[in-house]
Amino acid sequence: MNKMMSDKKVIALYILPSLLLIMALVYIPIFMTGYYSLMKWDGIGTMKFIALDNYKQLIKDDMFWRSAYHSFLLALFSVISLAGYLAVSLVLSGKIKGANVLRKTYLIPMLLSSVAIAQLWLRIYHPSNGMLNHFLTSLGIDDPPNWLADPSIALYSIFVPIIWQYAGFYILIYYAALKNIPSSIIEAAVIDGANPWQLAYKIKLPLVSGVIKITVVLAVVGSLKYFDLIYVMTGGGPNGASEVIASYMYQKAFRSFNFGYGSAIAFSLLLICIIITWLIRKLTRSNEEIQY
Repeated sequence: MNKMMSDKKVIALYILPSLLLIMALVYIPIFMTGYYSLMKWDGIGTMKFIALDNYKQLIKDDMFWRSAYHSFLLALFSVISLAGYLAVSLVLSGKIKGANVLRKTYLIPMLLSSVAIAQLWLRIYHPSNGMLNHFLTSLGIDDPPNWLADPSIALYSIFVPIIWQYAGFYILIYYAALKNIPSSIIEAAVIDGANPWQLAYKIKLPLVSGVIKITVVLAVVGSLKYFDLIYVMTGGGPNGASEVIASYMYQKAFRSFNFGYGSAIAFSLLLICIIITWLIRKLTRSNEEIQY
C-alpha cells in the first residue's frame, strides 16, 4: 500500500478528478469572466473586442465607487461584529448554565436560507405592520422610520440581518477553537492566580489568534461579494442607497444586458478580494507560532 501511494502516477490519478472539477467550476469561469470583460457583448449577439475600455469606464463610474464604498462599509461592520461573536464564544466556552441551549439558538439563523431571512426581516421592517415599528409606536414614537425606503438608513438596516445571519457560524468557529485549548493550560493559569479577564486576554485569545485571522479574511471577503439578501430585500435601492459591488454587477449584466461591463465589475471584485486577503495576511503575519 505504501509503495502504491508513493507512485507519482497513482497520486496523479487520485488528484485528477478533483483537479478537473476545480478547473471546470472555478478556474475556467474566472478565465472566461476575464475574457468577457474585454468585450462589448449583450449576452446574445456577436462579441466585439474593446480591450480595456470596460475598465476605463469602470474607473469613471461613480455608481461603481459608491457600491464599492457600501461593500467596504459592510466589511468593516462585519469585522467589528467579530469581537461580539468572540465575546459570546468566550462566555459559552466557560462553565455556565444553559450553554448548550444558547449554542443551538445562535445556530438557528445559519440553518435558514438567505431568502427566508430576507422575507423574515422584510416583515420586521414593514413600515405599517412590522414588529419593529409596532414596538417603537408603543414607546410613544409617532412617526417611526421607513427602514428600507429611507436612503439614509436603508444600508444600515440591511447590515443588521446580515450580521445576525452569520453570528452562529462565527460563534461556532470560535467556540470550537476555544474548546480545543488544553485544559491543563487553563488550570495552570488559574493556579498562578489569573482572573477571568487575564485568562481571556492573555491566555485564550493568543492561542486562538490564528483562527481569528482566518475569520477576519472570511468576513471581509464574504462581505465584499455579498449579494443574495440585499437583492431580495432592496434590490440595491432606494436609488442605489444599498447597492454593493455584487448587486451592481448583477444589474449591469442581467438587467442592462451589458455582459462585458458586468464581467469587468466581477473580475475587478475578484482582484479586490485577492489584494485584500493578501494585505490582511501581510499585516497579521507573525514570526511567532504558539503551539500547545
